[in-house]
Amino acid sequence: MRVLYVSTEVHPALKTGGLADVNAALPAALAHAGADVRLLLPAFPALKAAAEPTGTAVGVKCPPAAGTVEFLPCRLGGIAGWLVDAPALYARPGNPYVGPDGSDWPDNARRFATLGWAAARFADGGIGHWRADIVHCHDWHAALAPAYLRARGGALPGTVFTIHNLGFQGSFPPDQFAGLGLPAHFFAMHGVEFHGSLNFMKAGIHYADRVTTVSPTYAQEIQTVAHGFGMDGLLRSRAGALTGILNGVDTAAWNPARDAALPAPFAPGLLEGKAVCRERLRAEFGLARAPGGPLIGVVSRLTAQKGLDLLLDALPAVLAIGGQIVMLGSGEPALEARWADAARTHPGTVAVRQGYDEALAHRIFGGADMVAVPSRFEPCGLTQMYGLLYGALPLARRTGGLADTVRDATAAARAAGRANGFLFEAASADDLAAALHRAGALWREPAAWRLVQDVGMRERFGWADAASRYMDVYRDLRPAA
Repeated sequence: MRVLYVSTEVHPALKTGGLADVNAALPAALAHAGADVRLLLPAFPALKAAAEPTGTAVGVKCPPAAGTVEFLPCRLGGIAGWLVDAPALYARPGNPYVGPDGSDWPDNARRFATLGWAAARFADGGIGHWRADIVHCHDWHAALAPAYLRARGGALPGTVFTIHNLGFQGSFPPDQFAGLGLPAHFFAMHGVEFHGSLNFMKAGIHYADRVTTVSPTYAQEIQTVAHGFGMDGLLRSRAGALTGILNGVDTAAWNPARDAALPAPFAPGLLEGKAVCRERLRAEFGLARAPGGPLIGVVSRLTAQKGLDLLLDALPAVLAIGGQIVMLGSGEPALEARWADAARTHPGTVAVRQGYDEALAHRIFGGADMVAVPSRFEPCGLTQMYGLLYGALPLARRTGGLADTVRDATAAARAAGRANGFLFEAASADDLAAALHRAGALWREPAAWRLVQDVGMRERFGWADAASRYMDVYRDLRPAA
């Protein structure tokens, strides 16, 4: 089974969010499951610097790039693949999607249409002498690949489009369609047009043979008005082709027993090292020692989606249970300012670092007793999985992948040995505060807390199950491959 895996970022070379973690682990898991996987990514500077060249570049005229692009053969993270080199589009420092002012690059439609066109062109075997059975595209940046393939016609590979976050769609003014090199009739309701705009996400959903998303619950939620971002009707019409497959975790990189970023290792039933990590984390953030309650970690983008405003509104409940918060993240300026103000108002209790630091994120999971994930919606979420494996019980809203991975510490769930965290229902500070008070009550029963913690640390979130399910999707499309 030859799988062309099309995306935009791979950890550790380039990471803006969880997509990079997925792309670092899933291709290798697919290869282990028997697929011949090849990566196709834009030649962003960070990816180009990290890639190991393996051959001679091949130049091809590309209509959406308005010139020639080069396919650079390479290995990245141990996986063979190609970088699409178009310096006028990709040779820009920093974030691959936005400029220094935080605004989207004005030519993003052309930049990512080029990636989709390149995937369709590469898949036919005329460039790398390798023909794809499956083209697997990830998120809106790669979503035009199925459209370009459909426009080409003839004998085509199977196409799979994975939605990582429906809230980011790649929507552009209609006049940008003309330069993409797609047939004019593709700009229609049954095509790439969405409420008068050019919409990459819609193209992927409409033209791909199969659509997947990153958790079973999210696959159901996006078919509703509340979570469908206007595409719920389209997704309901494709329900027979839509599958939710829960993401995994790279357990080689996220293992507290062998994590070089931690000041001390620990494992289920051997938690002395976690106590060391907790005290070092408190010292690193300048928090008071032994406050009497749990240390709550937050590693997140600061956006409305992530619900970190709810945690600020519920701060009195954190204080009431003797808790502390360490927060690592950045995002919306107003929310950054609120968190900075909370740290100034509650020194020794709330501490904030803006930005992102991978090693510090590991130390936060290692030292925290709980990890807060109060998202308004969450397609999958990796944070709660990292927290569980590191003995930090998730405090999470019951939505998307959080509902699929966190089991509330009710009396019944604890008695059955299934509880691994704390869930709340409504996206409200009151519901979050109630969950905090339940967590505080359990914290005051150390033996009971350790039992729930032990359940979480023994969860299995590796990629083998997800890879197997993706392979099933591929085989459904190309059973003879």
